[in-house]
Amino acid sequence: MIDLFSGLDAWVLVSLLLALAFVLAFEFINGFHDTANAVATVIYTKAMPPHLAVFFSGVFNFLGVLLGGVGVAYAIVHLLPVELLINVNTGHGLAMVFSLLAAAITWNLGTWYFGIPASSSHTLIGSILGVGLANALINDIPLADGVNWQKAIDIGASLVFSPLAGFIVAALVLIGLKWWRPLSKMHKTPDQRRKLDDKKHPPFWNRLVLVISAMAVSFVHGSNDGQKGIGLIMLVLIGIVPAQFVLDLSSTTYQIERTRDATLHLSQFYKRNSDTLGEFLALGKSVEGDLPEKFRCNPQQTEPTITALLGTLKGVADYHSLPSDSRIEVRRYLLCLDDTAKKVSKLPTLAAREKADLDKLRKDLTTTTEYAPFWVILAVALALGLGTMVGWKRVVLTIGEKIGKQGMTYAQGMSAQITTACMIGLANIFSLPVSTTHVLSSGVAGTMVANKSGLQGGTVKTILLAWVLTLPATVALSAGLFWLASKALGS
Repeated sequence: MIDLFSGLDAWVLVSLLLALAFVLAFEFINGFHDTANAVATVIYTKAMPPHLAVFFSGVFNFLGVLLGGVGVAYAIVHLLPVELLINVNTGHGLAMVFSLLAAAITWNLGTWYFGIPASSSHTLIGSILGVGLANALINDIPLADGVNWQKAIDIGASLVFSPLAGFIVAALVLIGLKWWRPLSKMHKTPDQRRKLDDKKHPPFWNRLVLVISAMAVSFVHGSNDGQKGIGLIMLVLIGIVPAQFVLDLSSTTYQIERTRDATLHLSQFYKRNSDTLGEFLALGKSVEGDLPEKFRCNPQQTEPTITALLGTLKGVADYHSLPSDSRIEVRRYLLCLDDTAKKVSKLPTLAAREKADLDKLRKDLTTTTEYAPFWVILAVALALGLGTMVGWKRVVLTIGEKIGKQGMTYAQGMSAQITTACMIGLANIFSLPVSTTHVLSSGVAGTMVANKSGLQGGTVKTILLAWVLTLPATVALSAGLFWLASKALGS
């Protein structure tokens, strides 16, 4: 790892270390900001002592990051338009990374300080959108092209749908438990259990389910939220030291050949569908400019891009053998080909079977560009895991006592946690970032309604206000910071 950073100018190295520290600080804050939600019910119900709950939650968050893959990480990265991703200027990368991280950290710390279960996912997404929109304004790019709006809509839908689903499903689970065991002790609150049964802890089986489901929430939280930090670090590395990280230098000869084969098959795919795609891709025609511009992708330059990529990769068995400029070009070609393929797959004239083939080709194309070194995953896992062990008290009280007008029962805690673990696990399968905070707090609210406990209007309004304000606040903050940083670098 150390040799990857050798030969860097001192200012670049210092900037890189600062940027990495910012990302890890964001993940550390994410740990004690969001993971309080993962252990809130298990601590409030006295199923586990706080120190044990927080420790094991940290361990399972750590494991979740290690085993979670990078699908969600690149879903976050691709919120930015491809034109911004292929701009690997060091100064530009610094401005982008520091702006979005400063905005995200500021909002996260503010909401944590006031004990508001706000969402780190919303915070990060708003910050990224702000950078994309500011970049569009600075470079006279239409706002419609300043952000990958389709990806933003997909992620936005998951962030909106998941809390609603959490509310409904958790309520239904609780109703099912009440129907199945209406007289069970699991329907008591910790205070009722202590006063009526003179017992401090939940009944054994309820306690076991609470502990297992809390650890499951911690694991899926790590596998979902941890990937956001991985995506941020890859943005940092590609933006500041592109020669070392634009491609996975540890790629095997087989992986490189797979990329080359995917490019060949892509060319054959387009020729096979030339009747429907010929005009869109300008197949067989000469177009202005042989290759994609340095900071722009054009579908009509697909054929020369494929030719250039195949020429650059000819005989290459190890990416280390490519000069640094060639590595940057290869990544630019691959990103533009993937971007064009994504646009082609959305054309209504293309048959469903052909779209399925194209999706498989896209996965092979991005094998060596959508990756994360193990040390990056390990660093994020440690930051998130250690952050979990700090600062949990502020949010536990909100989740346990301030959402409903009555304290939470054991059955409510189990319902909310099981629902949260399943919802986030499902989101991981589809590589969609979701908010642990909003899914769990919505699940608790759903159980309060199902239990006819009522909701505390003040707390619910505060949570909803944070939910509504997070995106516009972080968009404005990161956009302003990026504009100031870009002006400073340009002056």
